[in-house]
This record gives sequence, structure tokens and C-alpha cells, in this order.
Amino acid sequence: MQEKARILVVDDEPMVCIALTNWLKEENYLARAVHDGASALEALREEKWDIVLLDYKMPGMDGLEVLARMKELASQTVIIMMTAYASIGNSVRAMKEGAYDYIVKPLDMDELAMMLRNIVERQELVTENLLLRKQLAERHVYENIVGRSEAMQRVFELIGTVADTSATVLITGETGTGKELVARAIHGNSSRRYNPFIAVSCGALPESLLESELFGYEKGAFTGANRTKMGRFELAHGGTLFLDEIGEISLVTQVKLLRVLQERCFCRLGGTVPTEVDVRLIAATNRDLLREIEAGNFRSDLYYRLNVVNIQLPPLRERKEDIPLLVECFMEKFNVEFNKRFDRIEKKALEAMMEYRWPGNVRELENVIERAIVIDQGPEIKASHLPMFRSEALSTEEPESLEDVEMHHIRKMLERHQWNVARTAKALNIDRTTLHKKINKFGLERP
Repeated sequence: MQEKARILVVDDEPMVCIALTNWLKEENYLARAVHDGASALEALREEKWDIVLLDYKMPGMDGLEVLARMKELASQTVIIMMTAYASIGNSVRAMKEGAYDYIVKPLDMDELAMMLRNIVERQELVTENLLLRKQLAERHVYENIVGRSEAMQRVFELIGTVADTSATVLITGETGTGKELVARAIHGNSSRRYNPFIAVSCGALPESLLESELFGYEKGAFTGANRTKMGRFELAHGGTLFLDEIGEISLVTQVKLLRVLQERCFCRLGGTVPTEVDVRLIAATNRDLLREIEAGNFRSDLYYRLNVVNIQLPPLRERKEDIPLLVECFMEKFNVEFNKRFDRIEKKALEAMMEYRWPGNVRELENVIERAIVIDQGPEIKASHLPMFRSEALSTEEPESLEDVEMHHIRKMLERHQWNVARTAKALNIDRTTLHKKINKFGLERP
């Protein structure tokens, strides 16, 4: 079994040294004893010691002088003062000089055991945090995308390869995997980075509004168009246009989008004068577009125009080794946002996170960490603060009213279709606007 820590005992009484080192070895610590200050300093120069149990009163160099010189030699070593002469003054002086704590002879072994246990746990956390920070510093960083898994390293390589080109990119992956972050990273590492990045969520806009949002309109083009409005293509001129949920757009809009990609120009709604644009297009979808093509819902010619370079984002359940890094990043983010001091996660909580399947992917993990930090003061995220690991009482109860039945059915259908509003609306045989209203009415939230 690996030793918990390396402990140096410094005491001028041989029987104390023998008894202490034997007890420490039984407790699975690596222990050694020396009998004076000079020998202690020499031992500290020769080897690394995690903890020093230092006697206060010794002939020659006393404990306080040894303490001061030890802190110069090895500032990270934890030093506990031992003395038979307990006084408030001695305690204050030792703590001022850098002692971790103070224990009175004859030693209470239960008290010492607890003190050592706390020190070892703290040192393990510090070491783990340093390792995580080192890993965070060494990884590729693109607009807050975190990952050291092989799958994410391939994504980073693709971002680096295609960023400073004009190639159209199609980003695919489940909801919550970070598709917009990848799009922003491509833009941010390209020669267009000082020009606009415009994002449009195609699934969030009714079909009647999407076309006018993309291409703009002339004054008088339709009832209520009392001024000329620029569309997102014009606003993104010189930069990047990101079309999220591209699989949600209608076949009519697909034709117009294809024409823009081919000709690099378009007409506003109600207009006749072509507008030329210099825009790099990045699209994203959580749908299988090849299946949509087979079903007649997506044009194959548009698909091949969009899919010049494909970046496939893995779901979080396939890169669980990234979870500790992601947790560290989200802790740092929300510590700043909410002025908290979280610096670690309970072992049980991390184990539960590693076992969970994360249907909402990285976005769900971020929301879980945010909630845990909001509801507690820290410094540790506990398993009891993670709601998805507790059984929900409501899930086993029968809904009583018709409204409850409707709410539960809509939630179930949304989950079945991975919160894809268009497909859920189609399955429910209602339009997307009605579904959005019901989602807001019932306060349903995406995981």
C-alpha cells in the first residue's frame, strides 16, 4: 500500500521519537526521526518531507528558530509544533512563524490522527488542482472549449486546420455539445476575426420570420414593414454567419440559401436590386442530414455545399475523461460570477458525474455546476447538490388535472426528440409557435 505522506519527527527525547515513528508507520505514513534542529534542517535539504512534527523546546537551536529556517528551505512543508509547555504566547508566536498547528504533550493520538488526516487530504486536493491547472494550461484552448480526450484533440486539430480558410463548415453533434463555441473558435482564429460573427438559431424562428431575418426586407415589402431592414447576411459582411439548427429550415428557404452560396448575392424581400456579400458560412445541426435527404426534408445539393468540412462533436458520455477539467473550468467561471470560493468537488459527486450519461451534454454539466454553486457557500461541491442524481418524487405520481397530463406528455415528447422543437411539434401535430407557448406556459426547461 502506498504511504499517505512522508513525516519527519524532530524531538530531543529518544523514547518520544521511537513511539511516534512506530505509531506513524502503523498508520501507513513513511516516518523518520532526528534529535536536534541541525539534523532536521539537513534532513529537509536531503529529502522532501510533507509534514514535520517539531518539538518546541530543544537544546541548542530551539523549535521557533528551526521553524523559521525550515520555512525558508521548504515553504510547502507543513509544520506542527509539539510542546509540554502550552501557552497562548507560544502558540501565537509559532503560528506567526508559519506553523500549521500546535499540539500539547502528552500527545492526544486521536487529535494528532485527525490533524494529519486533514493535512493529507488538503495536500491531495492542492496537488490535484495543480495537476488540473497544468492540464488546462497545456490543452488547446479555443473560445472556452475544454478537452484532453482524443476525440476533442481531433476537433481542435480540425479547427486549427480550417480556421484561416474560406471553407464552409458543417458542425454536427447532439444538443449541448458546444457547436456554437466551435463556430466562434473557427471565426476567432481566422483572418475574419475582427469582423462580425452573426449567429442565427433557425429552429427558434417561425418560417415566416426566418427569411426576412436572413435576407432583410425593403420598406413596404409587407404589412408592417415601415422601414428597410438589413438581414443577417448583410450584417455579417466581411465576417462569419453561423446558422444553427440548419436542419429545421423549410425546402423553400433551402433553395434561397443555396442560391446565396452559389452566387454570393441575394435580394431583400420586396426588393429587386441584388446585394453582394462576402460572408463565410458555418452551419450546425443535431439531425442526421443524410436521413433527412432520404426522407425528402433536406436538399442534397445544399447538403454538399454546406458539408465541405465536417466537424463531428462527440457527446459528453463518450469523453468522460474531460469531466474533471470541465468541472474545474465551470467552478472558476461561476466563482467569479457569483463571488464564491469553491475549489473542489466531493469524491462521491465526481464519481456520480462520471457514471451519469449526460443527455444534455456539456450544457447540462455547466447548468448543474452553476446550480450547485448558487445554492451553497462552498468550498466543496457535494453530491447532495446535484439534482439529477436524486429520484424525482413527481415522476412517480400520476398527474391529476388535464393540464398536468398535457404538461407531462409535452415534456416526455420533448425528451424523446432531444428537445428538437420542430420534430416535437410535428409529432404532437401542432405548429412550433404553439409548442413554444406551451413550453413557456408550463415552465419547461431543456436539461
